[in-house]
Amino acid sequence: MSSGATGVAEVAKTLDGIDCRNETGWTAAKVGMAAFLFSEAVFFTTLLIGYITFLGAEMSGPTPGQSLNLEIAIINSVFLIPSSFTMMLAVRAFGRGKLGGFTFWMFATIALGIGFLGGTAYEWRELIWVDGLTISRNVFGTTYFTLIGFHATHVTVGMLLMAMLVWRARRGQMSAKSEAPELLSWYWHLVDTVWLAIVLVVYVLGH
Repeated sequence: MSSGATGVAEVAKTLDGIDCRNETGWTAAKVGMAAFLFSEAVFFTTLLIGYITFLGAEMSGPTPGQSLNLEIAIINSVFLIPSSFTMMLAVRAFGRGKLGGFTFWMFATIALGIGFLGGTAYEWRELIWVDGLTISRNVFGTTYFTLIGFHATHVTVGMLLMAMLVWRARRGQMSAKSEAPELLSWYWHLVDTVWLAIVLVVYVLGH
């Protein structure tokens, strides 16, 4: 698990009962999560810049134009982007004390995440076994698999944290004022935003 994933897990464990508000109304947990997400945004921006910098530097194929499929990226987007909406509904249900609605929309978000990861796995299977592209094949393979791999890892971590929050909520281990669902939704919205940037840079502009 990446250091980023570990950071999210640690934040999720320490959310309940924190109400150290400053003059703006932000709790310590919100400030900490905002700082963490900023660092994650910088991390992914660096990976995207690296991909653009070395685009076209490969001396041998396969190249992005030969391998990448925009249709698969669009299908994956159909799974991942709506998950921000279902996550929003889950947070709203939790805030209204509707445990059933919270559980339903959290699992809907997880299901969409699984669909996205399934599409990513299919794409990687085609790239590796059909096109012969691996992380060590050329510069394109290295930058592509590093970027997409880290993003898929963040998606996986987010889904695991969702399952953990549902488990805790249904066992009565989360207070009604817990900020955990809201803060996790911030993380998930960042993951979705990063994916939109990836589609634009990797599958559209860099194709």
